[in-house]
Amino acid sequence: MGLFGRKNDTDTATTPAAAAPTAVNPDLAALTGDYTIDPSHTTIGFVARHAMVTNVKGSFLDFTGTLRLDGSEPRRSTASLDVKMESIDTGNADRDGHLKSADFFKTEEFPDMTFRSTKTEALGGDDYRVTGDLTILGTTRPLTIDLEFNGAATDPFGNERVGFEGKAEILRSEWGLTWNAALETGGVLVSDKIKLNFDISAIKAGS
Repeated sequence: MGLFGRKNDTDTATTPAAAAPTAVNPDLAALTGDYTIDPSHTTIGFVARHAMVTNVKGSFLDFTGTLRLDGSEPRRSTASLDVKMESIDTGNADRDGHLKSADFFKTEEFPDMTFRSTKTEALGGDDYRVTGDLTILGTTRPLTIDLEFNGAATDPFGNERVGFEGKAEILRSEWGLTWNAALETGGVLVSDKIKLNFDISAIKAGS
């Protein structure tokens, strides 16, 4: 996971991903700890194809998340995310209302979407991969997110932060999101494939 710390090129080239770590980079070890995702500097977004010709972008405005980072052994790091589905925002109130309805997210019955990591892999350099359980509409299926580490810094208020960008793709039908409408010219109104994107800043506990 990009937020789990940087590895230099030599380490990446000579140390197998599954091997036990030898010398620990002090900078990586310093990242170890518990973090809380900062909603005011984080975006949980998605992109769907509309009418086969354009993209509709949206995001969720209400969510909480935590990270447990292990700078010495990134594979031991974990992530957890809880999203309030009522907070969906595509910039159009009518469309948002439809997405909250029984045709899509059924937000009254299923108010939350959750993600719980089950596996973390260091891919080399600043690249990581996190696999976990994504739950939507009461259905839980695996999701793999590719992430890139954006850095670590102390902000002007003394908060120790880490940041990363991530992306993933899902087929919404696999979570029971099957509503659609046929187009006269062929094809359907809403794509099955949805692109997910994450731009996350997290604050270390106690900083």
